[in-house]
Amino acid sequence: MAEVNFHEYDSRVDLDICLAREVGAALEIAIAERGHASLAVSGGRTPVGMFQQLRQMRLQWDKVWITLVDDRWVPPSHTDSNELLVREHLLKYHVEAAHFVSLHTGAASAEAAVAEIEARLQAIPQPFDVLILGMGEDGHTASLFPCASELEIAAAPDSTQSVVAVNPSTAPYARISLTLAAIAQARKLVVHLTGTKKRQIFEQALANTSQRLPIARVLDAARGPKHVYWAE
Repeated sequence: MAEVNFHEYDSRVDLDICLAREVGAALEIAIAERGHASLAVSGGRTPVGMFQQLRQMRLQWDKVWITLVDDRWVPPSHTDSNELLVREHLLKYHVEAAHFVSLHTGAASAEAAVAEIEARLQAIPQPFDVLILGMGEDGHTASLFPCASELEIAAAPDSTQSVVAVNPSTAPYARISLTLAAIAQARKLVVHLTGTKKRQIFEQALANTSQRLPIARVLDAARGPKHVYWAE
């Protein structure tokens, strides 16, 4: 596996500010070089502060495409929806001008929505200029869960699919998730972590060569620069 660049900060506020600046700079470069930029983000509590920093930046947001790395199969108005979190904390002020692509449809199930979401994602300039991942305590990232029966399909490095439906047995709700192959193509891949326990789990996952957890498999496959941003 190629080198992972580890960035450690004294506080979560410092991390949020610095990561937002790095993301903003990468998007600016993409716009200058290609006329547009694309960003895929994760949900959960960890990125909220970073979102609030990023939304203050005066980029050419009308030239930026934003989507989610994964989401729970719940309505976008549901309190457990990653889309709701992104709308409440990132898609405000200047960022309202960005093109947001939802991972939710009116289909009855995540499986039934895959084809429509695949088509939507084709409109986003890819590979993603920046893709930000989190990690669970079981080593999952995006919705690539170790317990999911769909893991091997979702994590196939040569998959031509961008998204897959996932049904984890250890977490609530069906999920829709970018595949490992889609994630691995990102020009800049970021893992955003907080807390000593998450750091320990992350380091153990990378060191365990006999059981490659999803977070390690993604980093193994990633083609562009890989960065970890961490604070206690």
